[in-house]
Amino acid sequence: MLQKIIGLIKRPTNKDVFINTIGNYIGVFFTALFALILVRILDPSQYGILSVLLGIAYVLANILDFGTTATIYSYLPPLIEKRSENLYRFIKSTFFYQSLFSFIVIGILFILFPYLDKVFFKTNAPIWELYLTCFSVLFLIWQNFVTNILFAAKKFLKANIYSNLANVIKTLLLFILVATKTVTVGSVIFVFGIVGPIIFFLFLFLEKKEFLFVLIKSEVHRDEFRFGYTLTYFAASQFFNLGLRMDLFLLSYFRSKPEVGFYGLAQKIILTIITTIVSITQVLSPGFSKIKTRSESKHQIKIGLLYMLLPSTLFVFLILTPNFVFELFFTNKFSQTAMITKSLSLPFIVYALGSIPQLFVLYTLKKPKYILYSNIVFFAILTVGCYILIPKMGVLGPPYAITAALLVATSMLIYIAAKEYKKLPA
Repeated sequence: MLQKIIGLIKRPTNKDVFINTIGNYIGVFFTALFALILVRILDPSQYGILSVLLGIAYVLANILDFGTTATIYSYLPPLIEKRSENLYRFIKSTFFYQSLFSFIVIGILFILFPYLDKVFFKTNAPIWELYLTCFSVLFLIWQNFVTNILFAAKKFLKANIYSNLANVIKTLLLFILVATKTVTVGSVIFVFGIVGPIIFFLFLFLEKKEFLFVLIKSEVHRDEFRFGYTLTYFAASQFFNLGLRMDLFLLSYFRSKPEVGFYGLAQKIILTIITTIVSITQVLSPGFSKIKTRSESKHQIKIGLLYMLLPSTLFVFLILTPNFVFELFFTNKFSQTAMITKSLSLPFIVYALGSIPQLFVLYTLKKPKYILYSNIVFFAILTVGCYILIPKMGVLGPPYAITAALLVATSMLIYIAAKEYKKLPA
């Protein structure tokens, strides 16, 4: 039995999943530590404002991915394996076009953000904090891009070391802010959204200086961006990522800032576990892209479901966690967080298991249009549901809307995956 366990761990995919998951849980620790510190320094209203602004930054960083994550995983590994001359050209071209489009969107946001905050987000944050949020989006986009390059190159250990070393330094900076009594919404955004990514880049530069110089000399080619595949998946991911934050945004519109703070903290706990799901799918994606037959599909799907039991189990633990544990970590000021977190955990078990048919559709079938359709449905149901339920039920409304949205969207993907599965050769 021991030899089987050791043999299982030594398999390349399992080893990568293990490294990426452990690295992610170290990140979870830091996220929990940050929340633990901030809820003791900021009042619920301030924490609500911070949740909304960081939420906007993280949503935009994901939206402005423009589908390049899927493109990187689909096209970069073969280029690395073949040591293609187009490797650096592909990386630079993808980075160039993603950054170009991001500059345009962030520039528009820079102009409109004060107005949007006044009529929709209603944080009433100082204008410099709004602009700082805009700048942080660009740094988060670049960090995500570099991380995806490292993951596609199977440098999971290196990526996680860089990321968590940056977390260590961010923690030290946060302690300095606490000691000097300069913890504000703006200072936290600066540390998390700008200083953190810069530290990540610095570690990479110190080890891979020659890579940067080769990249600078490479050409930019429009065809390397793969506009068809990339932009279709971009549209799909845009609907999903925005949908995941619409509950918080609509709460900010309809309810009080303390309620937004309670919900924002609960959402942060849920989103932390979601990053675990993402870390697993990042490792599983190449396996799904190589599938040619039904037998290969069945094998890969079983592996995927097995790995997804880990985040699913974490959501179950959240449901079973006594309320006093939440109060122990987050104080009595955030007493409603326990109830909200538990109500959000159940629908995201569906999300964890539903990521497997999504991988099959995206990488095996290579048909991102189906992901787009399901995500549009997800966004519509969640947004309309929250718009109707929040005024009536407050913070307990969004979990019902999220459950309905995930069930319908996941059912669509399962139906498509099952239908296309039958068309594969035996």
